Amino acid sequence: MTLRKLLILSLALLVAGPMEAQKKKKRPRKPAVEVPKEDPRITNMREMTQQILIIDSIVADKDQVLAQIHLSEDAGQLMTSKTFTGKAMSGQAFVNEMGNKAYLSLPDDSLKQQLYTCDLLGGEWSQPEALQGLNDGLIETSYPYMLADGQTLYFAGQGEESIGGYDIFFTRYDAHSGRFLKPENLGMPFNSEANDYLYVIDEYRQLGYFVTDRRQPEGKVCIYIFVPAESRQTYDAGVYSEQQIRDFAAITRIADTWTDKKAREAAMARLKAVNSAQKRVKTVAPDAQQCLVITDALTYSTASDFKSKEAASLYQQLVQVRQKLSQLESQTEQLRTLYHQAGKAERKSLQTEIVQAESELKALYATEKRLEKQTRQAEIKVIN
Repeated sequence: MTLRKLLILSLALLVAGPMEAQKKKKRPRKPAVEVPKEDPRITNMREMTQQILIIDSIVADKDQVLAQIHLSEDAGQLMTSKTFTGKAMSGQAFVNEMGNKAYLSLPDDSLKQQLYTCDLLGGEWSQPEALQGLNDGLIETSYPYMLADGQTLYFAGQGEESIGGYDIFFTRYDAHSGRFLKPENLGMPFNSEANDYLYVIDEYRQLGYFVTDRRQPEGKVCIYIFVPAESRQTYDAGVYSEQQIRDFAAITRIADTWTDKKAREAAMARLKAVNSAQKRVKTVAPDAQQCLVITDALTYSTASDFKSKEAASLYQQLVQVRQKLSQLESQTEQLRTLYHQAGKAERKSLQTEIVQAESELKALYATEKRLEKQTRQAEIKVIN
């Protein structure tokens, strides 16, 4: 082999070596992106999303929510703890349809909201007593609502048992232990990773309400109005896709729940009747202002019906109080309407007027109940 051939062969080997090495060299792998795992409780809750018919929704200021929910007399009364106690404090209260038992949230020593109850005894409310059995896994409880059965309690709770901030829970009273059973999370779509507050069922009108701040700006909440279901039913994964169930759980569109058009139309008619009644000026008919039930078989409507002079005098006072109540209720409702239409500067003044009016209403309601009782007792003493 000539020297020239040897040089060519050497050069070929030198070039081929690095090229072969480059072929064998592995390309660097892209770093794997870790996808955060979802809380399994949320996953399970979503899979068990309850089917409900949501007929409408309202966006409102958080501090005006109670004024937006109009319950029938048979469903009890919602109010702030300040209105109920007459003291400057945060929290919400619920008084049952009989007007003799209240559930309210009050700040404890650490300023966290906790639930209490009190009873109307001899015309006076007893001292609030803490509800027992609610704090297992919850550090704060508020927004109470008791069904007409007097045992099923709904409320908002916050702690390790909630998936976001506040979640809606329910429990039942155990008469044997004098405590409530361990609260259960109401699940989706009522709860979310945002704050979910109040849950109310007006059994008389067959309308339900729940309040959440999901997808809302600071200080605003959404009130969803729905038709309470007779039994709990979930979405069938064999019928609905995973994305559809996610949308139901998150309430992406309330129109997606309108699977029963007749049921929605009937519910909307009930809701319209409620709203129309609230928009009308609240005046009590004269016969309603005059009417007083003495016994199951005896009802009076004029002062001349009474046999007792004392009862007749008390009755006249009662009629006057009822007239004042009618006027003040109308004025208060007008103030609330003006508040929602007013600007920031006017709202502060209107808020003061509304608080004062609510305080006066509370006092008049108490006076009305007292006069009814005294009038009835005075008349029964004479006729028996």
